Amino acid sequence: MKKQSDVVAELTDRELKLNVYATQVILLILAGIIGWFVFDNWHEFIGLFQVNIGLIIGVGGGVAVFIVLLDIILERLLPKSWLDDGGINERVFRHLSLLELTILCLVIAVAEELLFRAVLQSAFGLVIASTLFALIHFRYLNKPVLFLNVWLVSFLLGALFYWTGNIMVTIFAHFLIDFLLGLFIRYQYRVKKGSDGNG
Repeated sequence: MKKQSDVVAELTDRELKLNVYATQVILLILAGIIGWFVFDNWHEFIGLFQVNIGLIIGVGGGVAVFIVLLDIILERLLPKSWLDDGGINERVFRHLSLLELTILCLVIAVAEELLFRAVLQSAFGLVIASTLFALIHFRYLNKPVLFLNVWLVSFLLGALFYWTGNIMVTIFAHFLIDFLLGLFIRYQYRVKKGSDGNG
């Protein structure tokens, strides 16, 4: 049986991106199915969506920027091998236009926050939901630092949802984290490509 890294290596960047979208569709379907049993009525679910711009941008955005800065600092301080995901994130983000990056990050944020925060955390609590979120990133299981990082980010987003009771805050935070890190990955790739071309 082929290892995941071998399967990924055989995919084109476009196929890899489509695979990410397909995964998010599956997560949305799961959120709908499980949510049907978790919430007593539609109004209970809708109540999780509160348009509070100050809270969404101020708190959600602040937490997102903190996480991104911490992530960049860790990348500077820790050995590259500890944070190496096999180049998957670079391949997903490196050729995206700003519009494509925005759409992809928004789809990921909505799908994952609806399932793991709105549905699973409401049903099973913060720790279990955060652990399940980390486990779907199974390619990190043999990378302890990456796995712990994903779990802690998930826990922080879960704590944000617990504190605010507003899923829009965590959706925005999740979106901004992925968007800013996606921009950073694109920037790094273009710098590396330019440096290779000049070398």
